[in-house]
Amino acid sequence: MYLSVTTRRPEAARDAPPLVFVHGICQASWCWEEHFLPWFAERGFEVHALDLRGHGASDSDRSLRRLRIDHHVADVDAVVRALERPPVLIGHSMGGLVVQRYLEDHRLPGAVLIAPVPVGGVRGATLRTLRRHPLVFARLTLGLHLWPLVRTPDLAREHMFTPDADPAETDRHIARLEDDSYLTFLDMLAFRRPRPDRIDTPVMIIAGERDGLFTLDEMMRTAEAYGEAPVVIPGAGHEVMLDPGWELAAGAMLRWLEDLPVT
Repeated sequence: MYLSVTTRRPEAARDAPPLVFVHGICQASWCWEEHFLPWFAERGFEVHALDLRGHGASDSDRSLRRLRIDHHVADVDAVVRALERPPVLIGHSMGGLVVQRYLEDHRLPGAVLIAPVPVGGVRGATLRTLRRHPLVFARLTLGLHLWPLVRTPDLAREHMFTPDADPAETDRHIARLEDDSYLTFLDMLAFRRPRPDRIDTPVMIIAGERDGLFTLDEMMRTAEAYGEAPVVIPGAGHEVMLDPGWELAAGAMLRWLEDLPVT
């Protein structure tokens, strides 16, 4: 099975772990290629962004409908094993859950979770979607896929993007969204929720102030579970790394990375 990984190596490398970026639902590595990969490579980091199996340019050994969080944990493991030194993992949304589940069995120099699946899973997000968009939730459940959540530009903007973003830029990103597995939703809801008590890796949490999927309270509780305070990006939506304030998030990450012990 082929896993597509986008890599950028710096012209002047610093003595630091490589960074591996893990995307969330309905996306692929393109969400990191816009800003974060070039920004961190310019600052001396070797960076890698993978397409989880069944997403982007990656193959899959099973249909999208049968993919689970554990399959994506195995994808991350394959990428980590191919590197010369242990990386820092950066996961967004569902990718944040994938990173957390991976860290239950592996200790790494650090991990950054951007708008991750909260410690309580996606129950809160599910109930909010059910109240606001019962027909969307019905389509999602009956069709056993996640495309209804972002099937129109208005829905995608509401859940994933801030109203302050350039509409042309937002439309360009929305056009790249793709379907995702209903089983991963069930994992995020109940079967594979985060378990911070099993993780021994330093963790940073970044949240968007205006996230349309997860509330600030959910991000606060998630950060508290790791004994940390979240970094909240003012005005940012769920897609923090594509938001107009993305550089605030990148700068906060850089300062945190520079304080990690060199291994």
